[in-house]
Amino acid sequence: MRIASWNVNSMKARLGHVIDYCKAGHTDVILAQELKLTDENFPYDAFKEIGWNVAVHGQKTYNGVAILSPLPIENVEIGLDGDDEDEQARFIQATIKDIHVASIYLPNGNPCPGPKFDYKLQWMDRLDKVASKLLETEKAVVLGGDYNVIPQAIDCYDENAWQGDALYHSESRSKFHRLLHKGYTDAFRAIHPEGAFYSFWDYQAGAWQKNNGIRIDHLLLSPEAADRLQNAGIDKMPRGLEKASDHTPIWCDIRD
Repeated sequence: MRIASWNVNSMKARLGHVIDYCKAGHTDVILAQELKLTDENFPYDAFKEIGWNVAVHGQKTYNGVAILSPLPIENVEIGLDGDDEDEQARFIQATIKDIHVASIYLPNGNPCPGPKFDYKLQWMDRLDKVASKLLETEKAVVLGGDYNVIPQAIDCYDENAWQGDALYHSESRSKFHRLLHKGYTDAFRAIHPEGAFYSFWDYQAGAWQKNNGIRIDHLLLSPEAADRLQNAGIDKMPRGLEKASDHTPIWCDIRD
């Protein structure tokens, strides 16, 4: 099964690109982020027409996550445990075949320091607790999404340009690496341990044309999923399309 994660930066604006990607057979699952629309306004019919199922946790104007697949999507749960007052739509999880998947849109955290950065760190602590409970199930788990974290210097075209930014802050990276230390595997780095590869290029200053990118989209695998990992990569093709998202899909292949 190929599982992809893609911050579409507005499902309405990028619907054509996403539908084309699904129809082309590039993946069996898409974990989508930053839908920027409510559940009621999600284009269900467009996916139904191509035989894809959807599970959505939307929010007006901001955030929003979804799981898309031609396979049955079961045991859907929305929201991240740990804060009943948090209304931001950033987490959805479900089961597809025997794999437990989650689509994650982790807070950006800027400006840093400040309330938004505090919220990011608190959100990461909540994610850590949920991820730990999922490890205890001893199931194949894939936590995919826009983590808004640059794990290492190699994951950034110029680390000096990101000093002081919430995406590269030591506390953000520490909490990300805590997930790895608990047993999760960064699927991309498991296959490509060396080299500079990116999943996001800003719209400004010709970042895409200059390849001034960062790697902030990640697929983290439980040991049971990592044992079945066959390949992983970053599909740069969608980023080069007209009116593209500033993110491009990342993917991993999990053996049945």
